[in-house]
Amino acid sequence: MKPFMDDDFLLQNEVARELYYSHAVKMPIFDYHCHINPKEIAEDRQFNNLTEIWLAGDHYKWRAMRTNGVDERYCTGNASDYEKFEKWAETVPNTLRNPLYHWTHLELRRFFDEERLLNPSTAKEIWEECNAKLQTPEYSCRGIIKMANVHTICTTDDPVDSLEYHREIKASGFETAVLPAWRPDKAMAVGNTKAYNEYIDMLEEAADQNIGTFSALMDALDNRHQFFHDNGCRLSDHGVETILAEDYTEAEIEKIFAKVRKGNDLTGEEVRKFQSAMLYEFGIMDHSRGWTQQFHIGALRNNSTRLFKKLGADVGFDSIGDFEIARPLSRLLDRLDMENKLSQTILYNLNPRDNELIGTMIGNFQDGSVPGKMQFGSGWWFLDQKDGMEKQMNALSNLGLLSRFVGMLTDSRSFLSYTRHEYFRRTLCNLLGKDVENGEIPYDLHLLGKMVENICFSNAKEYFKF
Repeated sequence: MKPFMDDDFLLQNEVARELYYSHAVKMPIFDYHCHINPKEIAEDRQFNNLTEIWLAGDHYKWRAMRTNGVDERYCTGNASDYEKFEKWAETVPNTLRNPLYHWTHLELRRFFDEERLLNPSTAKEIWEECNAKLQTPEYSCRGIIKMANVHTICTTDDPVDSLEYHREIKASGFETAVLPAWRPDKAMAVGNTKAYNEYIDMLEEAADQNIGTFSALMDALDNRHQFFHDNGCRLSDHGVETILAEDYTEAEIEKIFAKVRKGNDLTGEEVRKFQSAMLYEFGIMDHSRGWTQQFHIGALRNNSTRLFKKLGADVGFDSIGDFEIARPLSRLLDRLDMENKLSQTILYNLNPRDNELIGTMIGNFQDGSVPGKMQFGSGWWFLDQKDGMEKQMNALSNLGLLSRFVGMLTDSRSFLSYTRHEYFRRTLCNLLGKDVENGEIPYDLHLLGKMVENICFSNAKEYFKF
C-alpha cells in the first residue's frame, strides 16, 4: 500500500518517475489563461489569511461546501474568514475521490510545507501556521509567483479595461511577464438590451468615440484591440455556449445594432445573426495583428435563477451543456480560412462527449504554416482533473499530435493554483510511462523527455512568441 501523496504521487512506474523528475519538474510555468487580478500583482498584495487567498472567489470549493450541507453565509456570505475556513476544513474529508482533495493537499504541501491532512482536528493549527507564513515577504503575490517558477501569465481582460496594472507591472521590472488577454464577451451580449447599451456607453468612453452604428462599433473595438496589442496582448478568448455562424448581410447587422441601441429587445434569430457577425469580425481582428484566438465552448451558466438573482454570476451554479458544436464551428473556421484569415486557434470543450469532435475538427484546418496551428485545449473547468486530462490527451493522441500540444493552464482566480500544472505534469508523465511499460511506445528517454519538456513549457513559448 502506497502512502498518500508521497513523492511519487500519480507516477506509477519508473519511466514515469524518470520523465517527471528529470524533465517535467525543471520546466517553468507558462500560464496562458487565468483569471487572477493584475491589480493584486501590481500592488504585490499580501493576503491576511488562508480564506482570502484560498476560498475567496473559488466556486469549485463553494459547490463542494454547499453539497456538504454548508450554509451560503460560509461560502459567499458574511461569516468571518475563520468560520469560512472551518467549514471548508469540515468539508475536505468528504471530498475524497474529488480532485479538490488532491488540489487542497498539493497546495498546502507545495506552498506551506504542510504535510497534515486538513480536517476539523487540524484546522486551527494549519490556519495559524499558514497565516503566519502569509505575513512574510516571500508570500506576497509576486513571491508566490516566483516560488512557483512562473514564466508568463495571461490574465483575462475586457476591451474597456485600462490595462494600467499591466503597465505598472512591466515598469516595475518584475521578472514574470504579466500580459493581458482580450475577452470581448460583453461586446456581443445583445441578449440583454439594457446591460448591452450600458456596456456600449462604457466602450464609447474607453475608445473616445461615438458608437451609433455597427461600423462605428467595429471601429471602436478595433481601436481597443490595437490598444491591447500595444500593451503586449497577443491572445483573445471567447466564452460561448456554442459557436454561432448564421448567414447574414451587413445591412441586417446594421439594422439589428440600430434596433438594440434604440433600447428594443431582439428576437432570438437577430441575436444569433449579430453574434455570428461579431465572432467573424473578432477573428479578422485577431488575424490582422497576428494573435491567437481561444474559444471556451459548452458551459450552461447560471442554472439556478433564484441564486443568480441573489448572488450573481460565477459563484458555482454553472454546469456542462450539450449544444450543437461541430457544424457552426466548422462554418466559422472555414469562412475565416477561405479568406486566409484564420489565426492560430485553441478550442476547449466542456462536455467530454466532444473530445473526439474537437480532436478531428482541428485537423481540418491545420495548414502546415505553424506546428500545431489548431490546438485542442487542455481539460477545462469540470474536466481539469486526472480523468478529464487523460481523456483529452488520449483523444488528441489518437487524432492529432500530442507532441505539439501547448499544455496546461490554471484557469483560476487563486495564486495557489499553480500546483495544477504539477498535477497535469504528473498525469502526462504517467500516461507516457504506462505506454512504455506496455510496449506501446519506445523506451527512449531522449525522445520522451524532450516531448515532456515541450508540452510542459517549450511548445507554448514557441507558439505564442511572447
